[in-house]
Amino acid sequence: MRELERAGTEEAGPVAAILARLAPAASAGRAGMRILADLLVPPLCLSCRVPVAEPGRLCAPCWSEVKLIGGPVCPGCGLPYPHPVPAGTRCGACLRAPPAFEAARAAGLYEGPLRGLVLGLKHGDRWDCAPLLAGLMAGAGAELLAEADLLVPVPLHAIRRIGRRFNQSALLARALALRTGRPLCLDALMRARPTRPQVGLSREARARNVRGAFRVRPARLARIEGRRILLVDDVLTSGATADACARALLKGGARAVCVLTALRVGEEG
Repeated sequence: MRELERAGTEEAGPVAAILARLAPAASAGRAGMRILADLLVPPLCLSCRVPVAEPGRLCAPCWSEVKLIGGPVCPGCGLPYPHPVPAGTRCGACLRAPPAFEAARAAGLYEGPLRGLVLGLKHGDRWDCAPLLAGLMAGAGAELLAEADLLVPVPLHAIRRIGRRFNQSALLARALALRTGRPLCLDALMRARPTRPQVGLSREARARNVRGAFRVRPARLARIEGRRILLVDDVLTSGATADACARALLKGGARAVCVLTALRVGEEG
């Protein structure tokens, strides 16, 4: 965890010098192992599993079905608009109940091949999907990442984590930190109580379900205080979970909170 939290910093001293001299040989060794691995097990499309040129990629037909969010969006929650709107136009949900976070962005819509990748990561132990999703998130959230002091994933309750064995939001946050060099704190937030799954709940029920469910871990208050936090999650639907996390972070002393997710539902939920 310490290595992840120091992602993006430079090591100094004799150990770093030795590692620097060994790096070319290590890189050549990794390249050779990769060539051998590709010969034995050719890389496959992350979605449909047909052969592709490089591992961790989608094939051309699957890429053609990907729907990235690139047009006008709500400046608050990142909801994509189907047509041009005046700059700064907020969606109805944000006007009715402004979220605690400053802004939210997502790389793509929760459909097609990307939906399959997120579900595979979340429920199918498809850790190999995290780097591709993180790369898309880095592009979509470049402005938010540039301003972020610390990446923080949405936490799982301990009981649910035992059943799932890992937190998919933490995997995405880790991949983002390694890709962008932004500082990371995997355990800044904790679930104060278990919550029922949000799937199938109305917007109002989702908000009630997670209200007061998160808090900053006492040992991490110093890392949060006065910082701009970028909250990382896999999917944003109504924004209720992100809003509850943002409120906990702000209560814990954060200066501001923004949200970056791999995907989002493309309509007001």
